[in-house]
Amino acid sequence: MKRSIFVYLLVAAGVICSLSSCATTVERVKADDVVDLDGFWNDSDVRMVCESLISDCIKSPRVAQYEKKNGRAPVAIVGKISNDSDEHIDTSIVAKKFQNAIINSGVMDFVSDKNEREELREERLDQQDNASEDTAKAIGNETGADFMLLGSIKTIVQTEGRKSVRAYFVYAELHDLETNKIIWSGEDDEIKKVINRPAAKM
Repeated sequence: MKRSIFVYLLVAAGVICSLSSCATTVERVKADDVVDLDGFWNDSDVRMVCESLISDCIKSPRVAQYEKKNGRAPVAIVGKISNDSDEHIDTSIVAKKFQNAIINSGVMDFVSDKNEREELREERLDQQDNASEDTAKAIGNETGADFMLLGSIKTIVQTEGRKSVRAYFVYAELHDLETNKIIWSGEDDEIKKVINRPAAKM
């Protein structure tokens, strides 16, 4: 009898918990609000770093000189962004943020990346056989990129007891595709987080 009462109380407690404070809650926030739950790399870090670096890149004298010399805006593409940190970072998000910042700056034009180009080429080949002559897109008229943006993300971590400091270093370089010259190099080292972990509950 006592066992039945005990089981009943446990079930009742579980129901009460699920209907009150133990239930999952969701709070909507603005997309640009800084939310740091665990101290690791997050969306706010991506946004801050990419905007800062591209803002510096498009102000480069060499980028301005290119348009004056050639009579058109330079064409760019984002290459590999390496994750050399100690944590998992989806660098494809960083690459897209870089791309968006370059396009929206209006200073440089942008072309499709490697994977996108393959899909576009397949479509053009398909059009040669299946689209009307006046609407089929010609092969061999792609715009070649002048510059490629390459980058990397690195971390330095200090830990003592339950306290740690995570510092992020993001590097980006704009390379001339024809000469391999680096025409701009930038670094963002403004992200440093102090993390205090709670003691384990006994």
